[in-house]
Amino acid sequence: MTPFPFTAVVGQDDLRLALLLNAVSPAVGGVLVRGEKGTAKSTAVRALSALLPEVAVVPGCRFSCDPGAADPGCPDGPHEAGPGTERAARMVELPVGAAEDRLVGALDIERALAEGVKAFEPGLLADAHRGILYVDEVNLLHDHLVDLLLDAAAMGASYVEREGVSVRHASKFLLVGTMNPEEGELRPQLLDRFGLTVEVAASREPDQRVEVVRRRLAYDDDPDGFAARWAGEEAAVRRRVVAARELLPQVRLGDAALRQIAATCAAFEVDGMRADIVMARTATALAAWAGRTDVLAEDVRQAALLALPHRRRRNPFDAPGLDEDKLDETLERSAGQDGEGDDDPDGPGGGGRPAPESGPEGGGDGAAPPEAGEGGEPQQAGAGAGERSPVGAAEPFRTRVLSVPGIGEGAAGRRSRARTEHGRTTGARRPRGALTKLHLAATVRAAAPHQRARGRSGPGLVIRRDDLRQADREGREGNLVLFVVDASGSMAARQRMGAVKGAVLSLLLDAYQRRDKVGLVTFRGSGADVALPPTSSVDAAAARLESLPTGGRTPLAAGLLKAHEVLRVERLRDPARRALVVVVTDGRATGGPEPVALAGRAARLFAAGKVASVVVDCESGPVRLGLAGQLAGELAGTAVTLDELRADSIAGLVRDVQGTSRRAA
Repeated sequence: MTPFPFTAVVGQDDLRLALLLNAVSPAVGGVLVRGEKGTAKSTAVRALSALLPEVAVVPGCRFSCDPGAADPGCPDGPHEAGPGTERAARMVELPVGAAEDRLVGALDIERALAEGVKAFEPGLLADAHRGILYVDEVNLLHDHLVDLLLDAAAMGASYVEREGVSVRHASKFLLVGTMNPEEGELRPQLLDRFGLTVEVAASREPDQRVEVVRRRLAYDDDPDGFAARWAGEEAAVRRRVVAARELLPQVRLGDAALRQIAATCAAFEVDGMRADIVMARTATALAAWAGRTDVLAEDVRQAALLALPHRRRRNPFDAPGLDEDKLDETLERSAGQDGEGDDDPDGPGGGGRPAPESGPEGGGDGAAPPEAGEGGEPQQAGAGAGERSPVGAAEPFRTRVLSVPGIGEGAAGRRSRARTEHGRTTGARRPRGALTKLHLAATVRAAAPHQRARGRSGPGLVIRRDDLRQADREGREGNLVLFVVDASGSMAARQRMGAVKGAVLSLLLDAYQRRDKVGLVTFRGSGADVALPPTSSVDAAAARLESLPTGGRTPLAAGLLKAHEVLRVERLRDPARRALVVVVTDGRATGGPEPVALAGRAARLFAAGKVASVVVDCESGPVRLGLAGQLAGELAGTAVTLDELRADSIAGLVRDVQGTSRRAA
């Protein structure tokens, strides 16, 4: 099907500019597009390939070698010098659920063992060489695929190694990813690999929204005819990309611009030196795109807005973005310290953005303050009977891991033990379906007794399909950490609620690092609410927790029942993911049925669902009733006081959780 034309995308000026800069200079390092669903992220990315110049390749080479500089280690080589053939640049899409073999390629294990032949079937990394590798919903990509992408991006090559048989091929690609932040954040290592980042949002201007709908309907009715109407604009942009590429080597990056780049990266405390290099390449590409041979201060400013927001996050709860006032002050100060002044004829902020006029989406780097209505409701102290305004969280602290006992089979992560495709080898078995991880020793043992019957005459083993053995491996999985938080009046004391929120934030940070899903159930007044359904976005959970109001009665039973329902639904969606329930309460129930009566039922459900539980006892004062401890006993879990949630005490808590679960089993 004919792709939607790039030039027909309405608005999204920053997104289009970032993609075009990478078309001009692939060394910029790719683009990460962050934004809500339905904002043309994927449409714009898929349309970019039509604007890229054609590439010359060696005829018949499956790895797209450049005839002018062929890879000497190419598996299809060596290549003879020749003119090559021209073809369109490829855009290869990596599905989130792809297997490792689909990404890096696959070896024919049987031929490799029996004949010593490196029979290799290239994967997506080979297809994307000298083109675009696009990952939609890149934040949902499995960790082992992320590791492979990081290695390929860092080395410019892909390595496939299986039990001593190794294949290497060049893999230099433009990495473009799209993601919805509500579904979770990226690992910092992969986040840093994207040269630029862009925040996109749907326009709030009715006229612009009307034009989006009009163009989309016209495209759906007649894709070829719609593309033909935009062919002139597409050809003009393609010519401009080619011209900017030719001009790029002539662009001069003066000392004044370099000093501004260094000062900006230092002022925003970004880690490492990659940000400086990316900013320099981006500013150079901006000058070439504008048809200039000198980098101006306006190029440096725009480069900072594109290259720094995702690199200045100190933890997952920080919203990406850049303080533009601070940026302008830094550029002005660094320009004033330079004696040349020839790189800044218009002043550090005078040029503004060299991109086309920004639409309503252009300023979406930071999070907008809550407005009236649902977002503003928690800020009103008198919004409900006995309700108090939200209390800020205490400073988070480092925790030790809380793990679910036993061995699971859930999605790869870093919390609990599990059978995974990656990790240490614990045994061997016959493969079910395609062989992915060969256990060489077990395969040799299975084939050795049959060599005489098979007529072996040479040094190699005669291998049959029945001889192959799959390696069993043990690694770590991610879990569902469901927080059930008491927000009633008995918890409303500011010092206590702040400490509770600080403890939960600490555990949320740990969940982010261990690739867990998190959920948040709160109870107060007359019932319980799912403040956040299970998600991979811990920053969304932190935001909901921060704005959590308190007050009213304590319907503890309603909180437990709501937790049961969340776990039941989530188990239907993801049956392999095990859960850890953290109940934060003082144990007092002043509304609804008696919670202890329901705790036995909860314990049975938790046991059937392989759920571990911890009750954080928030009771304070000289007289303590120990109700939270009783609740933990009924849930076959462990009770721990709020003061014991510090790192030194968590280690004992983990041992208690595991010991209690073993006794219950």
